[in-house]
Amino acid sequence: MLKAISPIDGRYAGKTKELQNYFSEYALIKYRVFVEVQYFLALCDLPLPQLQDIPDEKRDELLRLINRFNETEAQKIKEIEQVTNHDVKAVEYYLKDRFDEMDLAPWREFIHFGLTSQDINNTAIPLSLKHAMEYIFRPALQELHTHLSQLADDWADIPMLARTHGQPASPTTLGKEFKVFAERLHVQMESLAQIDYKAKFGGATGNFNAHYVAYPNIDWNTFGQNFVEQYLSMERAYPTTQIEHYDNLAALFQATKRINTIIIDLARDIWTYISMDYFKQKVVKGEVGSSAMPHKVNPIDFENAEGNLGIANAIFTHLADKLPVSRLQRDLTDSTVLRNIGVPVAHSLIALKSVKKGLQKLVLNKPRLHADLEANWMVVAEAIQNILRREGYPNPYEALKELTRGRPVVSQSDIHRFIDDLDIAEAVKQEMKVITPHNYVGKLH
Repeated sequence: MLKAISPIDGRYAGKTKELQNYFSEYALIKYRVFVEVQYFLALCDLPLPQLQDIPDEKRDELLRLINRFNETEAQKIKEIEQVTNHDVKAVEYYLKDRFDEMDLAPWREFIHFGLTSQDINNTAIPLSLKHAMEYIFRPALQELHTHLSQLADDWADIPMLARTHGQPASPTTLGKEFKVFAERLHVQMESLAQIDYKAKFGGATGNFNAHYVAYPNIDWNTFGQNFVEQYLSMERAYPTTQIEHYDNLAALFQATKRINTIIIDLARDIWTYISMDYFKQKVVKGEVGSSAMPHKVNPIDFENAEGNLGIANAIFTHLADKLPVSRLQRDLTDSTVLRNIGVPVAHSLIALKSVKKGLQKLVLNKPRLHADLEANWMVVAEAIQNILRREGYPNPYEALKELTRGRPVVSQSDIHRFIDDLDIAEAVKQEMKVITPHNYVGKLH
């Protein structure tokens, strides 16, 4: 860890370790082995005379090979790759060796039959991404959403001075402001969940050329469709070139980027509320806020999240922009880029955990919110002018503007004196005097 180049595998390894099962070199090899074995088993279900005599126990043994695959076996493949200088071919050779050991040698040439490396990569990689999103990222995101929703409920009746353009504005409630972020996340989470994971499977240039020339009477396109859907639980992209066109991956990265952007907005707002003393932060024994100023409790969790989300979004942008572009039927630029898809997911996960930690440390400072409202009675001017509009009073906006705009302090007595001088019914005056910065908050429901 001390020599890790990336903080994902160094400083933040404890927060990203669970992603190693989906985005590491070991994970990629394991998913490739899974796809190759599943493909062979799918071929066995076809009416191919050469594959009809395989005993059922051998199929079970192949499934156990997948389930028991570990780092020791992955290292064997890496050693083969040192000779082949080709990562997918190394998987094929590894499986052929295993077939020899399992008395499956007569069928070893049906491993990787008719395929190109991208039939394996463009199934293994989206499948690993799908699992990482479903098992790790989206549950972490759901935890954050649930926490925000709970805070929105807890603080639903806490009045707070709003600020537009940084200036005092019509009051709101703290809970409603958190509900805004919860709803924004909910909408984008729903959008993310609707994006399908596509896989390319069709031979060297997407047409099953080798398959059809060897077995012209088999409907290979239907086979490919069924294999991707039934054996891998994804959708087959069709038609394709040698590679998947990555449009759905681009949509996934853009959707995740939108989610990250919302969380950046949340982190900045909470950072600002802390700087305004609306929130205190729980002191963790032993922690240091500043190397020089012992009094400080810095909002580092939200700053950490913002920084990591910025890095994640920059990489998501590149992935979404680059991957759908490839020269003619295929160039190699997607290969090295695909190896980095775990990087922005990891930075995003770090951020989710940091925001969660930061939210758990917040302590609401209700007296500060109350004092801020009490110091800004001018915000009820909007309420008064609209009641006056209702009553047909001439030029109410201009009258309130004269009273409030640019003045450093407008007190309750100033507002009530203004009301008393108005030529309107006493009942309307009393109606307006009931309005305060603390109750002029509207209604969310």
